[in-house]
Amino acid sequence: MPQAPGQLGERDDVSDRALRPKTLADFTGQQAVTRNLALAVAAARQRNEQLDHVLLAGPPGLGKTTLAHILAVEMGAEIKETAGPMLEKPGDLAAVLSALRAGSILFIDEIHSLKRVVEEYLYSAMEDFRITVNLGEGPTSQSLTINLQPFTLVGATTREGSLTAPFRSRFGIRERLDLYQPDELARILRRSSGLLGVEAEDQGLAVIAGRSRGTARIANNHLRRIRDLAQVHHGNRISAPVAEQGLGMLGIDPSGLTEIDRRILQCLCRARRAVGVKTIAQTVDEEEPTIEDLHEPFLIQAGFILKTPQGRVATPLAYRHLGLAPPLETGDQERIF
Repeated sequence: MPQAPGQLGERDDVSDRALRPKTLADFTGQQAVTRNLALAVAAARQRNEQLDHVLLAGPPGLGKTTLAHILAVEMGAEIKETAGPMLEKPGDLAAVLSALRAGSILFIDEIHSLKRVVEEYLYSAMEDFRITVNLGEGPTSQSLTINLQPFTLVGATTREGSLTAPFRSRFGIRERLDLYQPDELARILRRSSGLLGVEAEDQGLAVIAGRSRGTARIANNHLRRIRDLAQVHHGNRISAPVAEQGLGMLGIDPSGLTEIDRRILQCLCRARRAVGVKTIAQTVDEEEPTIEDLHEPFLIQAGFILKTPQGRVATPLAYRHLGLAPPLETGDQERIF
């Protein structure tokens, strides 16, 4: 087992792209999102117009990038891909925008990371398809307005609340992706196992799906690692025992928690009170955004922690998962939790 879950090497990046569905019809789960996007695409194609600007929000690994590429395929459009941290100044964005062809899709991942000056530069580009470039500096500077080809901006964010209201309102289509149910992940894994050329029993896929934190990317990553185990030691067949063995080697417990997840819960259970994310990050030696974006969504949805105005609190379920006694009697817990 050469890699920890969630940390994909170059080989896995290529494999991950190969596993991505190519059309909305092939996309498993997120039914409300795909239904709304399919309708918007059909309407835009009937009118022979570019698609409205699209904002895709939700935790990492749910398919936002995949959906952006699917929209390009469905619209028969070219797609250009970049990320918020890469656009440091308006000139960086101007270079990208001016190179777009008519009808193109510009996909900006981590769009919440755009600097405010770059974000504001996008306003006129999104609304009027033009940008104003300042030539020179000081009192002698001049402005040049450049007309752009009509395009669709698709933004992906794990922090929709970090976008300003004026920016968010410029997206005509706003969709949020939610964590997958185990049966949806099992269907995704069935398709992926066929593409990877590994035999997989339904029980084996169910074990992987149940421990993948409701996230398609994590499920596929687990599948690739367990495929390695099956190929080398189990005749290239994933059964439930093989899946259990592989997940154990990856440090994934029966609830789908990783070592970092368990350390977060240990931090909260030791404190026996609300703890701020900064303190948690320092205790488990992890970055705050990683805690908030990668670990908290699942831990909250699974009922292990609560976010309160005072900080993060471990629930009785977290104490039981670690084999610890909750700090208060049941009645007091109900008033707190």
